[in-house]
Amino acid sequence: LLFFFQAEDGIRDPLWSRGLGRCVQETEFKDMASAILDKAAIKIGWIGTGVMGKSMCRHLMKSGYNLFIFNRTKEKTEELVKEGAIYTEPENLAKMSDIVFTMLGYPHDVESVILGEKGILHSMKKGAYLIDHTTSSPALAEKIFLEAQKLGINSLDAPVSGGDVGAKAGKLAVMVGGNPEHLEFVKPLMQCYSANIALMGKAGFGQHTKMSNQIIIAGQMIGVVEGLIYGHKAGLPLVPMIELLSKGAASSFALTSYAPRMLKRDMAPGFFVEHFVKDMEIALAECNRMQISLPGLALVHQLYVSLKANGGAKDGTQALLKVLEQLSNTPVSYTHLTLPTKAQVQISVVAVPLKKK
Repeated sequence: LLFFFQAEDGIRDPLWSRGLGRCVQETEFKDMASAILDKAAIKIGWIGTGVMGKSMCRHLMKSGYNLFIFNRTKEKTEELVKEGAIYTEPENLAKMSDIVFTMLGYPHDVESVILGEKGILHSMKKGAYLIDHTTSSPALAEKIFLEAQKLGINSLDAPVSGGDVGAKAGKLAVMVGGNPEHLEFVKPLMQCYSANIALMGKAGFGQHTKMSNQIIIAGQMIGVVEGLIYGHKAGLPLVPMIELLSKGAASSFALTSYAPRMLKRDMAPGFFVEHFVKDMEIALAECNRMQISLPGLALVHQLYVSLKANGGAKDGTQALLKVLEQLSNTPVSYTHLTLPTKAQVQISVVAVPLKKK
């Protein structure tokens, strides 16, 4: 049985001719995207259930979609399996799914999982959709798009921003490269875990947008860390300082989300240092290709490389604090976190004699 698309001229076309590979009941839809709202009919595969992928899967499941899932470390899928997802190997996942999402670590992982000898692209159905949420190389995104196109598969590069906080809250930003009609078709799924979704251009442009995002974040992170160290050394109450600055021009995601973690010495990963280093290296490689100089990015990259080399690869990106504390020999402590009490404030009144004219 097939889904049918009701065109404006009244002609009913099989929906597979407009994108979806295989559905299980016949009905009519006013537009393609509404077909995806028949949650029982859509078969979704998801590869990569790490810090962010798990939360994104959970939002889809809570919205009523059924998922086939795979992760290289199987233990990371156990919570989702208990909640109703079905664990299966990538080849089988690809064969059974109408839409496959990937959320992996590195470009070489993406290339292996999608284009490798046992890559899922070879097992996916004609007309199926492949959405890669990994932050990866723009050139690789273009390569996947072209290879998918040869097989009649619709590919989108769609990296996300918002970290673990955004993933858990379902408020990620998704930057997409590919065909507009393909995005419109899968957008209802992305909206389960995203607050903002935008098509940025052709294949690879989602990844280029993510590089701009990471460059900006690099600047924010070093700014926040240096601001905290300066404030601490000056003797400022850091918690009220963060609260105040978060309401002004210095406000940023880094300040509101990561600065409080820094003060608590909470270096647990919302986003791994090693993955941020990877992102900056992709950006620097693109800078080299385009022959542009971004010295701020290069500096922050080196600081994070130092952090990674000193055992911080699995820390969250807020652990940059440790590197700059060491450079200044100024550990940010808890001694200046809050405003002083009235008893601690001493006010001196000094009488200044007026000079006679």
